[in-house]
Amino acid sequence: MSADAKVEAPEAATARPSSPPPSAPLTERQEARRRRILHASAQLASRGGFDAVQMREVAESSQVALGTLYRYFPSKVHLLVATMQDQLEHMHGTLRKKPPTGDTAAERVAETLMRAFRALQREPHLADAMVRALTFADRSVSPEVDQVSRQTTAIILDSMGFGEGEGGGAGESGRGRPTPEQLSAVRVIEHTWHSALITWLSGRASIAQVKIDIETVCRLIDLTDPARN
Repeated sequence: MSADAKVEAPEAATARPSSPPPSAPLTERQEARRRRILHASAQLASRGGFDAVQMREVAESSQVALGTLYRYFPSKVHLLVATMQDQLEHMHGTLRKKPPTGDTAAERVAETLMRAFRALQREPHLADAMVRALTFADRSVSPEVDQVSRQTTAIILDSMGFGEGEGGGAGESGRGRPTPEQLSAVRVIEHTWHSALITWLSGRASIAQVKIDIETVCRLIDLTDPARN
C-alpha cells in the first residue's frame, strides 16, 4: 500500500460531512461539472494508476476550484470509486446495445462479465486505481461502494433476463423478480468477479484462469433457476 493511499483513508473519514447530501439532485450545470471531474479522474488514472490521481491535478484538468472538487468528492478514494461506478454505467449501456448471445442465463452472464473484464484489461492502470480505491474504502465511502455494487448487480440481472428497459439481458420478458436464491448467486458471482480482477491485476492469475473461474461460478445461475429445478 502506498503512502498516498494511507493518507486518503483518514481524509475520507473526516471530510465526508462536507459533501453535498446524496438525495439533493444536481442541476444541469452541476452534473456537467461532475462529469468533467470523473473524466479527468479516469484520464489521470489511465496514465499512471492510483498515485497519478492527485486532487489538485484533477481540479486543474476539470477546470474547477479545488474546494469545489472536495465538495463533490471528499477524497481521492471517493472520487475513484465514483469513477468505477461511472465506468460500469458506460459498460452497461454498451452491453444493452449489444446483448450477450448465450443460450442459457449462465452463459450470457459469463460472456457479459468477460466483456466487462476485457474492457478493464484495455486500461490496466485505470482498473488498478479503481480496484485499489475499493479496497481502501472505509465506511465513509459506503454510498459510493453501494452504487458500484448496484451497478454490477444490474449488469448481471440484465444478462439473466431480469433487466428493465431497452435491451435488457437477452430480450426475455415476463420473468418476474429473481428469487432470494438467485440474488444470492448474483452476490457470489460479484464477489468472484471482483476477486478475479484483483488476482489478475496483481499478476497472480492469467486471463484464461479468470475465464474459467467466471464460467464456473456462473453455473450457480442455472442451479438456482426455478425453471430448471
